[in-house]
Amino acid sequence: MINWCWPNQLRAQGIMGMNERNSWFIGRYNDRRNYPLVDNKLKTKRLAEDAHIAVPELIGVIRTQHEASKAGSLLNSLNDFVIKPAQGSGGKGILVIVERDGEYFLKPSGERLTLLDIQRDVSNILGGLYSLGGKPDVAMIEARVEFDPVFADYSYEGVPDVRVITFLGYPVMAMLRLATHTSDGKANLHQGAVGVGLDLATGRGLNAVQFDRPIRHHPDTDITFDQLTVPHWEEILHLAAACYEVTELGYMGCDIVLDKNKGPLILEMNARPGLAIQIANDCGLNPRLKQLEKEGRRRASVKERVAYAVREFSTPPS
Repeated sequence: MINWCWPNQLRAQGIMGMNERNSWFIGRYNDRRNYPLVDNKLKTKRLAEDAHIAVPELIGVIRTQHEASKAGSLLNSLNDFVIKPAQGSGGKGILVIVERDGEYFLKPSGERLTLLDIQRDVSNILGGLYSLGGKPDVAMIEARVEFDPVFADYSYEGVPDVRVITFLGYPVMAMLRLATHTSDGKANLHQGAVGVGLDLATGRGLNAVQFDRPIRHHPDTDITFDQLTVPHWEEILHLAAACYEVTELGYMGCDIVLDKNKGPLILEMNARPGLAIQIANDCGLNPRLKQLEKEGRRRASVKERVAYAVREFSTPPS
């Protein structure tokens, strides 16, 4: 595993730090005028739909407190759904409802909410409680993804997703994020989800971490990760690579979910993806990014970029 004790050891292992990420890669390759395309999930969804990129279905948008107070007629007609802030980050403010029990709405954990509880959450979203900079926001209501049953034993109380880091449109590193009881069914590592590094050639699981510490078993299901392989892998890589043309962001993270009926769907795009993916992969990002910089590989099709990544950045079986 990566030794996290000394800065010079981290550099020797190709580990990229926050300052380098911000100044060298985000600062140089992400034009700030394109940030709103990914910082606002509603804009991202519209952009992806226009580019014929598959995304979860948008059911509705709540823009005002008056609409929130009148949302009962819409929500009461739904058995399951997801509500999220358009400008939120880190999974904050996302509410997942998996089923109904009479007048109650059930979260993945089994917690029961009333319509008033949900309207209060929506009101908080509109007030900017979860948005970047506390700006007024809108609440998106989406169809809940029915995750692929291959993940049934690996994710607890929530939908797993695949985070792919791309650079100049090339996939350079990926991990599977698995929900836990601690993360409240959300696939966000800082909230307690498990991150599993993935081989770029096959989608095979490499290493697993929770709260930046290596683990061998899922904390809730007790299943090991040594037999884990993500299906539809080539399609996932193509989907992530195609986001470069949509956003023109040189360094970005693409979050993809696997719906059991619809296949891979783009969930979010991120102009400032975190660096914990290096811990999950037991591998630094720097050598891969610098290799692409050195070769100046910019003019290539999605298919060519994916083929290059699979060839150059595969992790040999241990």
